[in-house]
Amino acid sequence: MGLTRDKTLLVGDVGGTNARFALAHMVEGKPVLEHHDSFPASQYPTFLEGVAAFIDGCEVKPTGGVIAVAGPVEDGAIDLTNSPWAVSETELGTLGLSPVRLINDFEALAWGAPVVPADCLEHLGGPAEGDPHATIAVLGPGTGFGVSALVRNLRGEEIAMPSEGGHACFPPGDPIEDEILRILRRRYDRVSIERLICGPGLLNMHRALAEIDGRETHIDDPAEITTTALADPSSPCGATLARFCAILGAVAGDIALTTGARGGIYIAGGIAPRILPFLKASPFRQRFERKGRFKDYMADIPTWVITHKHAALLGAARVAFADADQA
Repeated sequence: MGLTRDKTLLVGDVGGTNARFALAHMVEGKPVLEHHDSFPASQYPTFLEGVAAFIDGCEVKPTGGVIAVAGPVEDGAIDLTNSPWAVSETELGTLGLSPVRLINDFEALAWGAPVVPADCLEHLGGPAEGDPHATIAVLGPGTGFGVSALVRNLRGEEIAMPSEGGHACFPPGDPIEDEILRILRRRYDRVSIERLICGPGLLNMHRALAEIDGRETHIDDPAEITTTALADPSSPCGATLARFCAILGAVAGDIALTTGARGGIYIAGGIAPRILPFLKASPFRQRFERKGRFKDYMADIPTWVITHKHAALLGAARVAFADADQA
């Protein structure tokens, strides 16, 4: 098959902190990304201005595209969960993009996970490969906590499932986590997974553990917790990060059970790649498999960390080209 570069499409991945854009082409049936750009979401007052600035800097203008966003897309519009930005597909159309679509960022990651190169995946336990015909799930912590799944059948058909699973209730797994939940309920009433398993959640957990231990803590930056934990795993910050990894494993296991993800679990988001050696040595996989009567079922499910920086853009490109072919 020859090179196919007849379309230039815009792809984006916009979270609560950063916005990433690229131009996408299909080359021999696989998405290829060019002209990457990334900037803090705070750099532009509105979402539309950020997209317009990227397009203005492109020599070849995209004709359509897909932008993955951190939050639920409703009626073609998004009000980002952890950002003041808001935008609609109608507004994006004023930039000359047609067709253009907004999708959930973890929905894009679900589309992207199967096409991430093998050297951009770090194995976290379980078999080397999952069932190639079974569902895969993608989840992970960053500014928030995202969840999605790519449902596959024996005919090779795939459909990504947008989800707000990060806002499901936090499931404590031992007496310490019972106490963490009790402490956080004073502040939040209802405690979701995202209140603990994300950047700000790491700080919530650290403060709760300090209260349980009768210690004072003056840390107010999640990055300080991870930096200290990686330097000294036996420190209180190390204990916080170990608990974070354990709960992440438990939640990943619950999502594997809920979605039937025997094809594998992929951990995405900004935090996991930065703490990879710590995560591999943590109780993550133990808690992933600790599902009572379903321990053997869980042992057959592989777990990976996605280290590819633009996996969501790859997924957005797959969707964008499918949309363009149908337009």
